Parts: sequence; C-alpha cells; structure tokens
Amino acid sequence: MQQETYVIVIFAILILGLLGVDLFIFNKEDHKVSNKEAIKWSIIWIGLGLLFGGYIYLDFGIEKASQYYSAFLIEKALSVDNLFVFILIFKYFKVPEKYQHKVLFYGILGAIVLRAIFIFSGIAIINRTYLPEFELLGRAFNVNIILTIFGLFLIIAGYKSFKNRGNEDEDKDFSKSLGTQLIHKLFRVDPKYHDGKFFVKINGKNFATQLLVVVAVIEFTDLLFAVDSIPAIFAISQDPMILYTSNIFAILGLRALYFLLSNSFEMFHYLQHGLSFILAFIGLKMVLSATYHLPSQVSLAVVFLILTMSILVSVRRFRQDNTTA
Repeated sequence: MQQETYVIVIFAILILGLLGVDLFIFNKEDHKVSNKEAIKWSIIWIGLGLLFGGYIYLDFGIEKASQYYSAFLIEKALSVDNLFVFILIFKYFKVPEKYQHKVLFYGILGAIVLRAIFIFSGIAIINRTYLPEFELLGRAFNVNIILTIFGLFLIIAGYKSFKNRGNEDEDKDFSKSLGTQLIHKLFRVDPKYHDGKFFVKINGKNFATQLLVVVAVIEFTDLLFAVDSIPAIFAISQDPMILYTSNIFAILGLRALYFLLSNSFEMFHYLQHGLSFILAFIGLKMVLSATYHLPSQVSLAVVFLILTMSILVSVRRFRQDNTTA
C-alpha cells in the first residue's frame, strides 16, 4: 500500500508538471488548434497512458496491468461521449475557436480534483458496504450493496443511452445549466469574451466574462458524466492507484481528441450504441460480482471488441453514405 501511495504522489507531480508545460509553454497564447497539433497531442497523451500501463505491468504484474488498461479503455470510451456535449456547449455559447482550448484545459483541471474525490470516497464507501457472506443453492455469495446498486444503474443507463442515442442534448438550453446559474448568482456577468479573460472591470465594477460561464458549464457537465464513468471502473478494481491513474490519463487527452474529432462525428454513428453496450456489460459484471468474478483480461477483451466493432461499422456506414450521396 505504501508503494501505491508513493506512485500516486509521483504521478500527481508528473501530471501537474506536464499540464504546466502544456499551458505556459506550448499554449501560452490563445489560438485555434490545428488538426496537426491535435494529432500530436493525442499521440502524446495516449502514448503516456499506454506506457504507464507498461510500468504497472513491470512493477505490479499482469493482473494489475489488465485492470489498468481495462479502466483506461472504459474511461477513454465513455469520455468520448462528453465530446458530443462539449460541441453543443461551444456552439450554444458561440465560443471563439481560439478560446476553446483554454476552456477545456481548466475543465480538465477541475476534473482531476473532482474525480479524485469520487474515486477515493467511493472506494471507502464500497469497502464498508459488504453484507456478511452467505450460501444459496450451494453457491457462496459476497454481496456489496453499493456495487449492486451501481451495476443496476449502469444497466439502466446503457439502455437509456441506446434508446436515446444522445438526441435529448441537441436542443438543450445551457442557459439553465447549474454552472450558468451559479456564476450568474455569484457575479455580475458581461456576455462577452474580453480577450479570453475570466474577469474584467467595466466602469469601475468587476464582472465575470462569458468564458467563466462556459468553464462552469463544462465542469458541471463533466460532473454528470462522472456519475456514469466512475461507477463503471469500480467493476474493474477497487485499487485507488489503478483507478485514479487510468482515469486521469484517459481524460487528459480529451482536449486534443475534441479538436481532432469535432468535425468528424458524423463518421461515428454507431459509437453511441457501442458505449451503451459497454455500460450494460459493466453493470452486469457488477451485479454478478457477488457470486462470480470475471477476470480483468476478459473484461478488457470484451470492451475492446465492442468499441472496435462500433467504430468499424460506423466508418463503413459513413463510406457507404458518401458513396451513394
């Protein structure tokens, strides 16, 4: 446990250092992110995440490495769902392209803190909610109340996601978001972007800018998505080192992935279906965990297969549609 705590501390220092380099050196000036830049940073963040999994394998063994890669892949897949909503938020508030990177950067900083709270408190609660082990029909049961509730929740969330396929967000009024209401309640707000500043002084009075409103909306949106994604990775492991490091590496590449895919979402028509099946599969695994343990390697293979198939089928449909158009 002491070694895992040490790894988390070193990991946190490394991530803060990388984010500092990103913000204060490579992205010091507000600018529109090109596809070339987005590809470069996507490769960097995904590569770092995969390399860290290699370290887990060398230092902790194949079981922990399988848990890490499973949690990383699940969180990365579910995080893509966030990007659909981020696009709608930026369109709704008419955020200039040169400020979008800054909004996503501060959104990720908030996510790093909020997900640490979710993961560590969640593990503490799970460890305290196991029922006494019992036997039924000759089979031993080790039921955890929270994991069972999370599992049922994920199965229902997967069904709803498959049924709605994100259509409920398209006409959403983000002016009624909790993030928007909070900023308007705390500050006077000027509905302009003021060169990417969060606060400005107008006629001697302090105002928050529209950019701060958008950051708040992004933060609350990520908080809602975490309600799905964090319970899902509890099905993989209850090791805080595995869960937190995989989670953070998965979301760190979201900014680059957003700019890379923002003009290409029509290519991934069936991705939402794949994410729905992943949620339902993880939920079922959590419900069955009381009596049957599915190996991490199997979970990794199933999630990878579902994600790959949904992308391949989506790309095939996109090519067919373009051919017949």
